[in-house]
Amino acid sequence: RYEEFSRELAAKSEFGFTGDIRAEYQDKTAEFTIEYSRYEGGCTVTVVEPELIRGVTAHMADGKTQLEFSGVILDVGPRDEYGLTPMSALPTLVRAMQTGHLESIRSENGQTVVELKPEDHLTVTVWFEEETMTPTYAEIASEGRVAVYCDLRDWS
Repeated sequence: RYEEFSRELAAKSEFGFTGDIRAEYQDKTAEFTIEYSRYEGGCTVTVVEPELIRGVTAHMADGKTQLEFSGVILDVGPRDEYGLTPMSALPTLVRAMQTGHLESIRSENGQTVVELKPEDHLTVTVWFEEETMTPTYAEIASEGRVAVYCDLRDWS
């Protein structure tokens, strides 16, 4: 069922969802609510919360990222040396679900848990509602350490 979900996701030109992101840095924690929107040829991630930076948007297409904001600079820095940031977490998650190497699948408390390897240094673990195969939660680990936690909702 996961492989069918992955194929369908890769074939979709448009979809979206919301993620509550918690990024763990060595000396701080950063929390955001971010909306992800996929369109033909790219994606957009937009900050919903915190209110202070609501509307900060990153457009990602053709390997380029363009930030859009109104007088606000969002500087949380890369989460790791490979460029993982709160703004890149949801695109990283989607890329992993579309093309990541499937490492393992298990059932846990009524959910299907899938571990994916999109790159050598990254591991993405995703929890799905077992009946609908809707993603509900994900963890992104870099170099074996979980760096970003994502509660997922409003999948469409």
